[in-house]
Amino acid sequence: MLRFALLLFVSATLWAAPHVFLERVPDGGVQPQVAVEPSGAVHLVYFKGDPAAGDLFYCTSGGASGDGHAFSSPIRVNSIAGSAVATGNIRGPRLALGRGGNVFVLWNGATKDGSRSSLFFTRLNSSRTAFEPQRNLIHTAWGLDGGSGLAADRQGRVYVFWHAPLPGKEGESNRRIWMSRSRDDGRNFSPETVVWNRPTGVCGCCSLAAYAAPDGTVQVLYRAAEAITHRDMYLLVSRDHGSTFTGSEISPWNVSYCVMSSEAFVSSATRTIAAWETEKQIHFSRTDVLSDTAIAPGAGANQKYPALAASSSGSVLLAWTEGMKWSRGGSVHWQLLDRNLRPTGLPGSADGVPPWSVVAAYPLSDGNFAVLY
Repeated sequence: MLRFALLLFVSATLWAAPHVFLERVPDGGVQPQVAVEPSGAVHLVYFKGDPAAGDLFYCTSGGASGDGHAFSSPIRVNSIAGSAVATGNIRGPRLALGRGGNVFVLWNGATKDGSRSSLFFTRLNSSRTAFEPQRNLIHTAWGLDGGSGLAADRQGRVYVFWHAPLPGKEGESNRRIWMSRSRDDGRNFSPETVVWNRPTGVCGCCSLAAYAAPDGTVQVLYRAAEAITHRDMYLLVSRDHGSTFTGSEISPWNVSYCVMSSEAFVSSATRTIAAWETEKQIHFSRTDVLSDTAIAPGAGANQKYPALAASSSGSVLLAWTEGMKWSRGGSVHWQLLDRNLRPTGLPGSADGVPPWSVVAAYPLSDGNFAVLY
């Protein structure tokens, strides 16, 4: 009888649904971005200050240094004070981890006078005490508006993506996705090139997302602006480390205004999962089975800014915001998913997402999850 009871206890423990912890961004920051090492160490970048000209900060938690709830003292990322922008929610920092635990940060530069916007990049130094002087990676493809994308693999490649018009052109229909690539852990970058020649245009004030999967595949999600009203979601895929890309439309949306949307990626059990906004609802799917797209629970609440996290057991957490408007905050929402991306348990929510912010999610070493807001 005791053995049977013990077996039930162990089984219940193994199959218990993960818990979701809500955490505030340290120091009153906004626009959190996280990346997690295989060891469980959590890396965090966030924005603080004037939304039009503020600063970025970096800290860590988890792994050997903690449990994933408390973060270290922050280090300023940008070497030029006030050179980061948060206005518009989707123009904030991007964070990626590369070979040997290298930490990379990318962000849209602040321009109060409406001049050409820079796209700044930096790396954490080898002693992990400070970031290198920031560098602008735009040389010919000017016209940065919406958010950019950053990805890195474990072989030393770093990929930077943004959208801008073709030189000498104007308007959303002439926007293309540009890439600058490093093969030496972010020390040097190639001149920017257009990654896909199909004239889909790009939604001017929308973000894009980039991801380098464990198998080396590079993926980019972006919102088109074909014929102004076709703001469909497109997925670009490269299987040769960014040398060539193929593209496909994955989620149509006919609307004639800029929706200021963003996207998210995560890997779970050798699969890449993506999330994006269409018709004011968050959609999500494995990127290799896009015909099996699902929608986050709830409707009519202007779901935006998705975030994804995956645990070692294959559980997935989908988080997003609702009620966010220009210069106004909203609420955070989340849904746990099993390894087949089926909802488990009831969705959760909480008020208090600050203006200009987004949410971030990450797994904890004990199998639970945390959401930063």
